[in-house]
Amino acid sequence: MKKLLITGGAGFIGSAVIRHLIENTGYQVVNLDKLTYAGNLESLASVSGSERYAFEQVDICDAPEVARVFREHRPDAIMHLAAESHVDRSIDGPADFIQTNVVGTTVLLEAARGYWNELRGREKTAFRFHHVSTDEVYGDLGPEGLFTEETPYAPSSPYSASKASSDHMVRAWQRTYGLPVVITNCSNNYGPYQFPEKLIPLVILNALAGKPLPIYGKGDQVRDWLYVDDHARALLRVLEQGKDGETYNIGGHNEKTNLEVVHALCAILDEKRPERPGGLGAYADLITHVADRPGHDLRYAIDAGKIARELDWTPQETFVSGLEKTVDWYLENDLWCQRVLDGSYRGERLGVIE
Repeated sequence: MKKLLITGGAGFIGSAVIRHLIENTGYQVVNLDKLTYAGNLESLASVSGSERYAFEQVDICDAPEVARVFREHRPDAIMHLAAESHVDRSIDGPADFIQTNVVGTTVLLEAARGYWNELRGREKTAFRFHHVSTDEVYGDLGPEGLFTEETPYAPSSPYSASKASSDHMVRAWQRTYGLPVVITNCSNNYGPYQFPEKLIPLVILNALAGKPLPIYGKGDQVRDWLYVDDHARALLRVLEQGKDGETYNIGGHNEKTNLEVVHALCAILDEKRPERPGGLGAYADLITHVADRPGHDLRYAIDAGKIARELDWTPQETFVSGLEKTVDWYLENDLWCQRVLDGSYRGERLGVIE
């Protein structure tokens, strides 16, 4: 029975990965998470009682504690998801993103290298460091084409620049020290348990509360949307079958403008929750256009052909089926939403330069 160390396992994507591992595989899982504002152990309530699950509240920048986790748990592989991940927050406070995404990744790489160097035989051969990154490292795509694994990096925000830096660090540790690594770059994730600073959960919760649905600029920014459970399955496929030193782009084949996403959410809510707040005629009446984000990239779109050809992975959910599942989850989990919103984030706009 293999043991995986998952960093950031209380976050949105990390918790989806852990739920998938505990519910559908025989892996043992060690969840290493600092529990910042976006980390929520309630997202793991369905699996936290498993004898195959362990939790360590540790900051990835704390080198002695990270080394201790490796020594005590002796993982067979690491999947590194812990990161500051919201562009607007990176505009407000870029230093936190450098600390977590660059310094923290370097601490993990060094701990993993020291641990890997002590392994012998099949344990050493099988070990790998899987770094989970974003398509935002590639920058603004323009109206045509797709991001491939060979697309040059051109990050636009402090967030994407910090993730690009961490990608380069991982590749450097593979080239310089021989550490076995794989990297994945994914498109925009959505689904259950997502912290409501991101577009889809923010729109759902604002609509249900009768609050404005803020759209940056004209809402013509295009993103490729990937259902989080599809992403979790892809990450495990890469960890198990990916080739050392390779990068795999993971996308949902669902290019939509932000305005299209919001209108689709409003239409689903009109059907599923027709008793609108305050006598509202339609949820789309709440759409409000606001000043665009500084340095906002217009379009991202991923060519996920490599992972399909080499690892036989394609997404199971369409945009429609994934969005319906997402809305259903938020409608059925009001208590989780209220507990999240009772914390430090109340849906206010972030990333505004004064």
